[in-house]
Amino acid sequence: LEISSLSEKDILVLRLDLTDRSSHEAATNSVLKHFGKIDVLVNNGGRSQRSLFVDTNLDVYNAIIELNYLGTISLTKYVLNHMIQRKRGKIVTVSSVMGIMGAPLATGYCASKHALQGFFNSLRTELTDYPEISIINICPGPVQSKIIQNVFTENLSKSIENSGDQSHKMPTDRCARLTLVSTANDLKEAWISDHPYLAVCYLWQYAPTWAWWLMNRMGKRRIQNFKSGV
Repeated sequence: LEISSLSEKDILVLRLDLTDRSSHEAATNSVLKHFGKIDVLVNNGGRSQRSLFVDTNLDVYNAIIELNYLGTISLTKYVLNHMIQRKRGKIVTVSSVMGIMGAPLATGYCASKHALQGFFNSLRTELTDYPEISIINICPGPVQSKIIQNVFTENLSKSIENSGDQSHKMPTDRCARLTLVSTANDLKEAWISDHPYLAVCYLWQYAPTWAWWLMNRMGKRRIQNFKSGV
């Protein structure tokens, strides 16, 4: 409010729990009552994972899917109904490069992001009668954020002890800017990452056999570091 021409009526902040799917319709209606329309939905809720599958309880996987996948498509469903009535809108989903490749210590997280990719790519094909409704998938690589401090581990009650250095990751403001550019230009999918992570994405897409070889080598070292507390 201090740095823009917006007024208080232009801003509405609602508490929202993606895992409480029964509240999503009411939240959508509250936004519509206040603004009269929804132009853009940005699905940006989720948690990552740092644990080996063999050590991880299955209820962790249930929680990951409930939050990252089912919560996201639940909110999308109510907002999309409104956009279909208006015949326009943008649905932007923050997936991950883990939605197009696999990586150790993140089997559940990768699965949830693959699910989002499959869902929204399929949903796009169901909306051909609504060319003004855009389905946009954003796939960031490592970005400076608190996602590591809040990751799932091998059980729901345990938090990670060492979040590591984040200085090598993409600055948050650059990722946000590139996401906005992608949204403004209606890109169906955008990979937002620095090298070497972006190069690995292309390798995974166009030379998967080499990508599997590389990830096996990188994964072995990553698991060793994880077990050593690095």
